[in-house]
This record gives sequence, structure tokens and C-alpha cells, in this order.
Amino acid sequence: MESRSDHSQSLSMLLVEDEGVTLDLLTIILSKKFPDLALHTAINGKMGLDIFKAYTPEIVVTDINMPEMDGVQMVENIGAIQPDTRFIIITGKSDKSLLQDTTAKRVEIDHFIVKPVVFQELFTAIEQCISVIGNFNQPA
Repeated sequence: MESRSDHSQSLSMLLVEDEGVTLDLLTIILSKKFPDLALHTAINGKMGLDIFKAYTPEIVVTDINMPEMDGVQMVENIGAIQPDTRFIIITGKSDKSLLQDTTAKRVEIDHFIVKPVVFQELFTAIEQCISVIGNFNQPA
């Protein structure tokens, strides 16, 4: 578990991935691409939920198949705590309908990205989430 955070930063993101090499690679790339986002990481859904409760990041990027608590269970728990959290799901499964059916009634998933991750697709998804959050935070 790693937490790179600056309390002056206005937005934060949680990255949850059980494959160590993938987590390390994504952490490095996302830290460089989005230096203004505080980035918190976890190696499973249970740890991700604990980190979410501690830091309440606005964006959650998560794998689905993980030990201790899978990504769907974690997302549902987070959605119950903070319904306007933005979720980006990364999955090795090409059939996203199962995941959409599982979470659709309880949690809104903003983006599904199929592995292997195309970084530009992930960057675009994060930028879209940041834009939506920015629109919510604008004064009326």
C-alpha cells in the first residue's frame, strides 16, 4: 500500500490492483501524467475500501478479480458511502455486460477498460472524471 498525498491537492484517486508489477507501473505512469492528483494505492478490495474510508478519493480505478474482496464488492461498498464517486473499472474480461448488470442498479460505473490497458484510453477516462467532478464543484 502506498499513499502519495499532498493535503493542498484538491482531488485524489485510488488505484486498486492485485498484480504488483501492474500496480507499480500504473502508479508511476499516473503520477507523472496527473501530478496534481493525490494517488493512493491498494493491492485488494478490502485494503482499497479501508483507504477509501481514510481519504475519500473522488476517483477510483480498480481491477475486478482480486483476493479478499473483489472490485465489484468494493465499488458497491464505496458507492454506499459516497454515491458521487467516479469509478473506472479495469478488467481482463471482454464481456462487460456481466459487470454492468452486477453494479448497474446500485452504483454508476463511469468507464470500463479492458486489459491490456491502453494508456491513452485510461488517461481519457480519468480526464473525463476530473471534468465531471469539476463541473459539480463549480458555483451555480
